[in-house]
Amino acid sequence: MEPIHEALRLIKRQAELEAAMRRPGGIRVTEERELFQLRSALTQFPAAVKAIVEAASRMRRPVDTISADDVDPMSTSH
Repeated sequence: MEPIHEALRLIKRQAELEAAMRRPGGIRVTEERELFQLRSALTQFPAAVKAIVEAASRMRRPVDTISADDVDPMSTSH
């Protein structure tokens, strides 16, 4: 279940950075670099990310608003 927690943490931070980019004043280079690093780190957890996205879709909620309890642990065992 640990990959789910880590993937969720990364996804939530990614959403924060993407929201900051849309605000007036944009985003600084350091945050942009962090965003690229987050996206790269998420590639280490493909099954967890898929399970999170599926859970969010099933619940019709944004991905960054779900918790690890919302994700079916069986969906990451593939």
